[in-house]
Amino acid sequence: MGEPSAVLVEETAGGAGVSAVLLRDKPARGLPAGLVRTARPRQWVKNGLVLAAPFAAGRLLSLRDSVQLAVVLVLFTACASAVYLINDARDADADRAHPVKRQRPVACGQVPVGAAYAAGALLAVAAPATAFVVCNADTAGLLAGYVVMQLAYCVWLKHMLVVDLVIVTTGFLMRAMAGGVALGIGLSRWFLITSGFCALFMVAAKRYSELVLVSGQAGEGRDVGATRALLGEYTSGYLRFVWQLAAGVGVLAYCLWAMETGGTASGLLPWRQLSMVPFILSVLRYAVFADAGSAGAPEDVLLRDRALVVIGLAWGALYVLAAVNR
Repeated sequence: MGEPSAVLVEETAGGAGVSAVLLRDKPARGLPAGLVRTARPRQWVKNGLVLAAPFAAGRLLSLRDSVQLAVVLVLFTACASAVYLINDARDADADRAHPVKRQRPVACGQVPVGAAYAAGALLAVAAPATAFVVCNADTAGLLAGYVVMQLAYCVWLKHMLVVDLVIVTTGFLMRAMAGGVALGIGLSRWFLITSGFCALFMVAAKRYSELVLVSGQAGEGRDVGATRALLGEYTSGYLRFVWQLAAGVGVLAYCLWAMETGGTASGLLPWRQLSMVPFILSVLRYAVFADAGSAGAPEDVLLRDRALVVIGLAWGALYVLAAVNR
């Protein structure tokens, strides 16, 4: 192994220059840590959506079902990580020219491009294969379809207007479907409609927030479309229309679902119908961040806003009561 080379990274904050030296070629012990960083651990919280279908169905899980669901969660995380690894390997040259992305492990040389490709390919093949053995063929097909779709997005589909929003939304919907597919739970039309449009709401709000952010920096000479493909092709008015439309359809679908399936036959109160209140409140609360252009990181909004956390817990409690008393 040759001697490590250094690359200088400069950031400007409040007019003061801040310099940091990053080792371009890290020693061998830095490779595993770099691969983990490239797999985006902060994004893994999204994969918790695999629990959505069993929870929505009100199914009380056995030990075997719980283990199966945990396995699916790990496998979906592996698939998502595979896409991040391959994407960063493919975009390494472009990322080196980006003021922030050049600090990614592949771009800065901590992870060789070949190693990122190899690790990504291994996870992309191993996860669906494992699902076929320990779950079922449908789960394996869902995971394989997710990987193929996301890789097509990285290479081609992210350059197609509107289609890019649909692909990212579909990725969230496939997460929400995975737990139900693995456990053989039927996915109702209301579940699919509600999950799909709520996902579109968050995706469009994220794009809107990104556009607001970079538009505010346009006066500094930065290209609006530099941070994400097609971002400069959208207008803030269009993205606002999309997230408002998606929020409305998602709320309507959930209310129709609750009214159709909720009742008082075996409970003191119509718990599922009452769950409409915190659900609507959660959408209204999240819309505050979307409207302000600060919903660029959905996982941060959901986990750090105390009001949203409390509303979410209230909704979960009502839904559990609906499942127990149905």
